[in-house]
Amino acid sequence: MLSKVKERVSKKSKPERNIALYIDGPNLLRKEFKLDLDKLRKKLEKYGRIIIAKVFLNQFASEKLIEAVASQGFEPVIEMGGEKNEQKSDVDASMGATIMEGVFNPNVDVVAIATRDADFMPVVLKVKEYGKKVIVIGTNPGFSVALRNAADYVEEL
Repeated sequence: MLSKVKERVSKKSKPERNIALYIDGPNLLRKEFKLDLDKLRKKLEKYGRIIIAKVFLNQFASEKLIEAVASQGFEPVIEMGGEKNEQKSDVDASMGATIMEGVFNPNVDVVAIATRDADFMPVVLKVKEYGKKVIVIGTNPGFSVALRNAADYVEEL
């Protein structure tokens, strides 16, 4: 009986891992994917507690989208640049730099990257090199096989 009590106590006292979540908005927040940020958050609960949650968007993101991201408890990060005629802007470089800031945050145990983009392969490998676990979250079509294989954990939406 006493051993069962000790077992329960030791399981409860296990420290929860802290997660930094970075979402590639232009890549995943598209009408065709119908990404639900609350469902994404719930999927990550099994890995630990989200302490950083940033959604990267370009300057062409609508006010309604920015407001929706913020109202769900995520920090919208708006990136400038790109071609106005094409209505697109690349957030990958800024997102990669911000992910590396998370790597050096002593409070972060796990880095979660939501994207389909193989451009994040060098970032994933560098995060792992510094001893952090990596969760890659994506959806098809176009979810990079190389990115999946590099991650410690994969979640498909």
